[in-house]
Amino acid sequence: MSPLSAMQLFGLATVAQVRTSRFTKGDAMAPSMAFAVGVTSAMYLCKGVSGANLNPSVTFSFCVMGKMPWRKLAPYSLSQLLGAYVAAGIVYLVYYDAIMDYSGGVLTVTGPNETASIFATYPSEYLSLENGFLDQVVGTAMLMLCILGLGEQRNTPVPEGLIPVVVGIVVFGLSISLSANCGCAINPARDLGPRLFTLSAGYGTEVFTMNAQYSSGETWSSTITEAASKEEEAVLLSTQSGKYTAW
Repeated sequence: MSPLSAMQLFGLATVAQVRTSRFTKGDAMAPSMAFAVGVTSAMYLCKGVSGANLNPSVTFSFCVMGKMPWRKLAPYSLSQLLGAYVAAGIVYLVYYDAIMDYSGGVLTVTGPNETASIFATYPSEYLSLENGFLDQVVGTAMLMLCILGLGEQRNTPVPEGLIPVVVGIVVFGLSISLSANCGCAINPARDLGPRLFTLSAGYGTEVFTMNAQYSSGETWSSTITEAASKEEEAVLLSTQSGKYTAW
């Protein structure tokens, strides 16, 4: 199972617990903390093996930069996607009774008792496509600026063993500050994997069409903007320090 599954399990299970308990067993900040713990744990699990590649956009960017062979792009990305899918499935099984009780046995994407947003992110009703695109660019740029600068020798480099902890803190900060518009969907695999699971679990094609102005464009615009902004940040920081670490 991909380390991304570990990250997803922490986060999605917390969302499920908070939502189905109607906020009696956690508050709105709990998922942000859980995803941060999940990222930290996943990095410790695979940093020494794959460089902690948990995001297809990061993997793509490093292939473009020549820091990772292109032959690894497909298997890494597929592993990330499948890991997220599997994690969503596990959370669904663990919280199946709670989800059925909360939703009245009807799996829906909209309405007061919808449960699709336990697994994937959805844009707020007020959000335009342009604003959502900007949201993804800014969120991903902030993530990469913070992460790729950790090894900058002209700063005070973070001890190698503490990098996952710092990255977890960064993710927590982004999650509590940039979630209102799109749910902080700054990882295509984190969003698309669980979204595909909800499709196969019976939520219907609405998982890709809810909020028509966004439609399935949320997932693909997320992928494109993240890849572009990550590549730009990588170029900038490689020019400064020549150091890379894939997250």
